[in-house]
Amino acid sequence: MDYGLNDTQKLLVDLIKRIGEEYIKPYALEWDEKEVYDERPIKALAQADFFGIIVPKEYGGLGLGSLEMCLAVEHLSYYCAGVSTTYAASFLGAYPIIFFGNQEQKAHYLPRIAKGESLCAFALTEPQAGSDAFGIKTTAKKEGDYYVLNGVKQWITNGGIADIYVVIALTDPSKGARGASAFIVEKGDPGFTVGKKEKKLGLRTSVTTELFFNDCVIPKSRLLAKEGMGFIVALKTLDYARCGAGAQAVGIAQAAMEVSLKHASSRIQFGQPVYQFQAVSHTFADMAMKIEASRSLLYSVARFIDRGAKDFSGASSMVKCFATDVAMWVTERAIQMMGGLGYMRDYPVQKYFRDAKCLQIYEGTNEIQRNVIARELLKHYK
Repeated sequence: MDYGLNDTQKLLVDLIKRIGEEYIKPYALEWDEKEVYDERPIKALAQADFFGIIVPKEYGGLGLGSLEMCLAVEHLSYYCAGVSTTYAASFLGAYPIIFFGNQEQKAHYLPRIAKGESLCAFALTEPQAGSDAFGIKTTAKKEGDYYVLNGVKQWITNGGIADIYVVIALTDPSKGARGASAFIVEKGDPGFTVGKKEKKLGLRTSVTTELFFNDCVIPKSRLLAKEGMGFIVALKTLDYARCGAGAQAVGIAQAAMEVSLKHASSRIQFGQPVYQFQAVSHTFADMAMKIEASRSLLYSVARFIDRGAKDFSGASSMVKCFATDVAMWVTERAIQMMGGLGYMRDYPVQKYFRDAKCLQIYEGTNEIQRNVIARELLKHYK
């Protein structure tokens, strides 16, 4: 389908495909098997200015929007969702600075982010606070010109490889969620350490770790917005980021369909390609419909955001929930369409399946997304 991309967007997609073909495709299965983070594609993306997509021009970025971010993430995910996770998670950490940073903070951090010199991470989840994000326990106590952070963050993408971390912590535990604040923590800050790299089912080429704050001292100038605005920062960040998860899902699903369709059209059984059996061809028809529906919803919501929408929580949750459920269904069917080969680790479809599963979990489980969608429906149709 023709989605009416402009020349800049078409060029962006073409450059991503070139990077994917040269820096990712030949190595993706090996990286996954060895659980290796390789910085070569990240450096290539930095050299092509892709980390500047969402950064305003006045801070050295390209000043583009959600649609361009989604296009980049979608086509990276076609080649490797682990690489796209590293890339997209840096945006997750950059959004709070873009939206809530003061002029000094923006001038200090955003040029480095735009150039790809500094990767970012976003630290909200804790061992006892996953879907219940309001249950965080990490604290930030103000002492003179500094804040002292104590606590643990869990399952943080880019942990250890990021230079800049946006951390949500309680400045007033007695107020619950209203007592949360957002802070910028830098690699090397005293009292800040990174845990071991987690061993994951999928997305193995991205790095996921715990973060430990043991009397971590940071200057008060690293507070984002004001005290008590931490969850406003977090919720707005996640609203923007959920389209990125939907974009990952579309890219993975497209790749899985193409690989399995190629196999089905050449695999001969009972004297004909298995694609010619109606049960098989109808499965691919369903794959194509679901993928295009996901892509249409993704691009539509991204454009809605770029037009300046103020309230898009429900829409971004729809993208995340629908597209990631589709990716899980498509990748499972792709394995089935390839039979025994689909189950073998020498072929990429099993990787797509494992990678897709995490998309239904992170940045808010799909059960939570349905809660958000249901809540937003009442605002419009009550």
